[in-house]
Amino acid sequence: MTRSVSRRAVIAGIGAGVAAFSLPRLPVLAAAPDFRSLKAAPATANLIAGGPGSGENNTAVWAYDGSVPGPLLRARVGERMRVRFENALEQESSIHWHGIRIDNAMDGVPGLTQDPVMPGGSFDYDFALTHPGTYWYHPHIRSSEQVGRGLHGILIVDEETVLDVDQDILLVIDDWRITENGQIHDQSFGALHDAAHSGRLGNWLTVNGASEPHFKVGAGERIRIRLVNVANSRIFQLDAAKLGARVFGVDGHGLETPEIPVDPVLLGPGQRADLIFDVAAGVDEISLDDVSTDEPVTAARFTLARDAMPARSRPPLDSLSLPRFAPEPDMANARRIDLKMEGGAMGGLATAMLDGEQMSLRDLAQKGYVWAFNGKVGRMHDRLFEARHGETIAIEFINETAWPHAMHLHGHHFKVLTRDGELAPDPGFRDTVLVGPEQRVGIAFVADNAGKWMLHCHMLEHQASGMTASFSVA
Repeated sequence: MTRSVSRRAVIAGIGAGVAAFSLPRLPVLAAAPDFRSLKAAPATANLIAGGPGSGENNTAVWAYDGSVPGPLLRARVGERMRVRFENALEQESSIHWHGIRIDNAMDGVPGLTQDPVMPGGSFDYDFALTHPGTYWYHPHIRSSEQVGRGLHGILIVDEETVLDVDQDILLVIDDWRITENGQIHDQSFGALHDAAHSGRLGNWLTVNGASEPHFKVGAGERIRIRLVNVANSRIFQLDAAKLGARVFGVDGHGLETPEIPVDPVLLGPGQRADLIFDVAAGVDEISLDDVSTDEPVTAARFTLARDAMPARSRPPLDSLSLPRFAPEPDMANARRIDLKMEGGAMGGLATAMLDGEQMSLRDLAQKGYVWAFNGKVGRMHDRLFEARHGETIAIEFINETAWPHAMHLHGHHFKVLTRDGELAPDPGFRDTVLVGPEQRVGIAFVADNAGKWMLHCHMLEHQASGMTASFSVA
């Protein structure tokens, strides 16, 4: 039995490592007329400076082009992204472009939009970048293991008029399950216990693939932070209030009014947030902390540079905005659908339908399934609904389980309308929403992107063990 790393050890390890980089220093694949190669293959990474088994490039991972996170893909709205994915793994894979509005054939879901990319094979992804925002990419087959081993990267689509900020900083937040010798705990991939509870939670936090990045900032500088949660299942709570930050966008979509966070910014698996703050004078160092546990963990530090240039005049922070593009739902004519979530540990699920056969939970568990949607073990060929193009679909997620779920919608953005029957405070449009235990959350969206799309929990172990469905738009 391998000794797990304690939370205190995680904190100590984060404090010991310093790894600084912002957007311009990431490996970048920009949009271009020709296809850019992106290869998934085994690699090594220096994830755990100051931790168990630490050493330069000591941890075996799976990575895109040898880096964790993978290369930053960046282009301007209106351009095309052309990526030739090469699979150098020993198992099939694909790339899903999380959150971006995309042609259905490019969505990267084996069994629904394409065949899996076999070992040694390749697939060309070619799509228009029609909307700006912060997105990410990852496999959509055997996702729990492949993402858990390091296969993820970021896609940024810049606005036509880029916000006037001094620094644009990307924070890709992840947790890893690390053994005492500094390796990924691979024997626990596919563990039914994880699947039936909160998913695969790690014991080691990284930001941008390293421990606690430091950024030098100047007094009066305006800083944009792009937060991305690429963890398999962990929900982060980030204390943005002490930065004096405003939330300007969520899941790649601008808010109508910037939000001043009173509570920590809640970031579930797959979710993103755009923050902007002005660096106050007279503060030597400020940090962005995850406060989801009893002992806060620093995600990133911002240190005041001694040679900072004098601040220049600029418009007030609250006058800035990010683009909004999702159409408003027509609630007067919406089709209403209930999606009941059942199962998991302490969930009380007795039986569910699998491939047309009613089965006991015991029999389902032997096949690796412990969750159900509306009494069915979620499978991609079970259509939850078929929508007419332009139709407004209103879904109420009814969580009858003891665990939270991050519900992710492909190909569209939705508006969160209600939580437990009350009007929701959630601003803007999302592609992923957190639904708490025993909670009801109502969303609505305009089904205006033709094709077959997935709707699933982005706690990746929940997805693999039953929490998937699909829908179609004519």
